[in-house]
Amino acid sequence: MVFGQLEHLLIEQGFEKVSSNLPEFSFFFRKESTYANVLYVIDFKQGLYITQDQYWHVREKIKDFFNMKGINNIHILSLLISSDPEQAKQLCANDPFCWLIDPIGNRLLIYENQVTDFYGIKGVLEKFLFDIAVSASGENVNPDIENNINIDQNSQHIAMPWMNIILVSVNVILYIVCTITGDLLYNIGTFGVMDLIENREWYRFLTSMFLHADIQHLISNMLILYYIGNVVERHIGHISYIIIYFLSGLAGNVFSAGYELVTGSYISSLGASGAVFGIEGAMLMLAILNKGRITEITAGRLAFAIAFSLYCGFTSSYVNNMAHIGGVLMGFAAVGIFWLLSGLGKKYNN
Repeated sequence: MVFGQLEHLLIEQGFEKVSSNLPEFSFFFRKESTYANVLYVIDFKQGLYITQDQYWHVREKIKDFFNMKGINNIHILSLLISSDPEQAKQLCANDPFCWLIDPIGNRLLIYENQVTDFYGIKGVLEKFLFDIAVSASGENVNPDIENNINIDQNSQHIAMPWMNIILVSVNVILYIVCTITGDLLYNIGTFGVMDLIENREWYRFLTSMFLHADIQHLISNMLILYYIGNVVERHIGHISYIIIYFLSGLAGNVFSAGYELVTGSYISSLGASGAVFGIEGAMLMLAILNKGRITEITAGRLAFAIAFSLYCGFTSSYVNNMAHIGGVLMGFAAVGIFWLLSGLGKKYNN
C-alpha cells in the first residue's frame, strides 16, 4: 500500500517512473538543469532476499541507463520499504545515500552515516508518512510520528526554485541594460550614505542590490546565488526565501552606511553581495538546524567557505566588507527566527 501511494506522490513531485521487469525494484527520476535526481525504490515483500552485490548491480544499471541517454551527472538515493529495518539496514550499510521507510510505523529512518537530506525530498517523505498516519488513525496520531516533521515542512512541494531563478535573471538583465545605457543606472542606483542624508534617496537601498560593476562581479555573485539559492529556496519556500534575500541586502547596506558614518569614508557601492552572503548565512543556519548538514554539505564546510570569502574581502581592495557581514548575519538570524516563529523547531528522532 505504501509503495503505491509513494509512486503517486513522486509523480506529483515531477518525477517520472521507469518501468522494471522486477516489480520489487522501481526507480523514478527528475531531470534538473545539469543533472538528474534518481530515487531507487526497493519494496521488500515477504520472502524477498537481495544481496549487497545485487543491490549495487542495480544501481550501476541505473547509471548505465542515464549514460546511454547522455546524462552523466546522476544523483541516486535509495529508498528501502521494509517492515524489518534491520534487514534493510544491512543491505545499505555502506551506502550513505540510502534511507529506510518503515510502512508499519510510518517512519523515515535515516542513520548517522547517511545523508540527512536529498534536494529537499526528506521533508516530502516525512510529511507523506505523517499524512498516512493521520489518515489511518484519525486524530489519535502518535506524537513520535508527529515529531518527524522538521524545518523542511514548508518546502515539501517545491520542485522548482522560481524566486531564485527570477532574481538571477533580473540581475543579469539589469547588467545588460547598464552596458547599453552607460552610467545612467549607476548614477541613480548605487548606494552611498550621503545620497540618503543629502537627497533622501532611500530607494537606493534596493536599487544598489541589482547593479554590478563588471562582468566578473556579476558572474561571481550569480554563480553563488544560483547554486546556493536553489537549495535554500527548496528548503524554506518561495516567500521566506525572497524575504530573506531582501532583508539580507538591506542589512548589508545598513552596515555599509554605518561604516561610512563612523569612519567618514564616503563611497558608492553596488552589487548583490550582501543578499548573496545572506543566502549563505541562511544555508548555514539550515545546516545547523538539520543536524549539521544540508544536502551533502556540512555546516563546518559552509562556515569555512563563508569565513574564507570574508577573509578574501578584507584582503582585497574595493570590496564592501560591511555589506557582506551585515548580509550573512541577517540571513543566519532570519532563518533562526522563522524557525522559532513557525513552530517548526521539532527534532527528528531516528
